[in-house]
Amino acid sequence: MIQRFIKYINDNHLFNQADTILVGVSGGIDSVVLLDLFDKASFSVGIAHCNFRLRGVESDGDERLVSELARKYDVPLFKTSFETADYAQENKISIEMAARDLRYQWFETIRATHHFDCIAVAHHRDDQLETFFLNLARGTGLTGLTGMKPVNGKIVRPLLFASRDEIEKYRHENFLDFREDSSNQSLDYQRNKIRHTLLPVMETLNPSFREGLIKTMGYLEDVSKICDHAIQQNWERVALRKGNDYLISIAELKLLDPLPTYLFEFLKSFGFNSQVVSDIVASLEGGSGKQFISQSHRLVRDRESLILSPFQPENRKQFYLEEGMKELAFPVHLKISVSGKNDKFKISDSRFVACIDRDHIQFPLLIRRWQQGDYFKPLGMNGFKKISDFFIDSKLSLPEKENVWILANGEQVVWIIGHRLDDRYKITPATQNILRLDIDNL
Repeated sequence: MIQRFIKYINDNHLFNQADTILVGVSGGIDSVVLLDLFDKASFSVGIAHCNFRLRGVESDGDERLVSELARKYDVPLFKTSFETADYAQENKISIEMAARDLRYQWFETIRATHHFDCIAVAHHRDDQLETFFLNLARGTGLTGLTGMKPVNGKIVRPLLFASRDEIEKYRHENFLDFREDSSNQSLDYQRNKIRHTLLPVMETLNPSFREGLIKTMGYLEDVSKICDHAIQQNWERVALRKGNDYLISIAELKLLDPLPTYLFEFLKSFGFNSQVVSDIVASLEGGSGKQFISQSHRLVRDRESLILSPFQPENRKQFYLEEGMKELAFPVHLKISVSGKNDKFKISDSRFVACIDRDHIQFPLLIRRWQQGDYFKPLGMNGFKKISDFFIDSKLSLPEKENVWILANGEQVVWIIGHRLDDRYKITPATQNILRLDIDNL
């Protein structure tokens, strides 16, 4: 088994011989066997153990065994304990999910603090089968039926090649002590229901059921890769990146079939669930302006595109442009110059350049977000216009409006930065000194 262990590590590029690995050891048979395999393969490891305080003296006994294993293998030991039941109740999640969250969060803290290269956990082949049925029961896409991956970020699973029977045989042959978790027999836990009830029933239908399902999961993994490739190709066809945003063409999107499935695959990595995606699909037949929010992103239904942007709280900060400054780095990168007017001067027609009558302004100038009720006198016009109406006439999308900054002289708008100068501050024949602002990042 040791040779298969090393081969699986190398074939799946889990880590190198020079790497240090933090091994999650509960004291159960799986993690005890994993630790022994690491020792026989001469890898440099440390042990991480969590006491979840769920089984009283049993949990304390697990902790004592793990401490003995650390002494036996002469490796560093990191221990902690959690009030798991309280955490589950506070976060309104199951005990299983609470233990999982607490375990992996703490593992990562220890890994980063003590500079381990990765975290090894003892999931094996039979765990894959249980994961398949758990995901199937909850409802999942194709990826959810392919099982756990050998590598997931800093988490590695070097035992996925081995069945539970093989692990038990190795433990017996090597006289390894382990702790039997009495909760493994309880049908209160979903995995145990699958392990002790569903899988044995399936084996009465086909004695080779476990091997057959593992092969099927391998086929699904291959199909998933093909699907991922097709999804990526279509994403690149319908979506245009613009800075930190994506503009998703509605016309191109409607050509995809099945549209809801494609859109879900496009948006799931941005935090949108299937119900929200259904609402987005329904919005495609309506007007513009509807918004959809995930924890990390916002999607706005604009006229011809869905605009996908990182979600940020409203920014009310103000910045000042002081006299004598040559450059402003934030929130808009401006190059700043003041010069006297002469016959060679020519006003730029770029909206990214503002030429302002220096003698009509008083420093410091204020840079702020536009606000409802703001108005200005657009360059070339006689009357005043609300900035909100100017945005409508300019057909700016909601994210574009929210990214606009205003240059103000006291209460008066001087420049809608990157869009239009106020006519009151333009260069005239009477102008003597010119303030020139060049945008360097739009």
